[in-house]
Amino acid sequence: MSDIEDTIQRLVAKKGVKGVIVLTKDGAIIKSTIEEALATQYAKLMSQLVQSTQEAVEQLDDQNEFTFLRIRTKKHEIMVSPDPNFVLIVVQNPQEH
Repeated sequence: MSDIEDTIQRLVAKKGVKGVIVLTKDGAIIKSTIEEALATQYAKLMSQLVQSTQEAVEQLDDQNEFTFLRIRTKKHEIMVSPDPNFVLIVVQNPQEH
């Protein structure tokens, strides 16, 4: 099993984690543990959000870097970690962790 698959399995095994999605920096799905249509929806929306957030951070301080984003709603908590080559998205139930 590759390092990325090991990491995904460790994340999915955590209490409350509903799914993990790994995207290319351009938003294409590399790996997902959730249903394809939902993964595609997350990929599209989170890619747009990552790009907007990166631009905002750079405009505020061009010496700074966007490294992590957490969005918490009543139903889900979405954690997004961008990297120069990929984007990691973890969706979990905020009540279960």
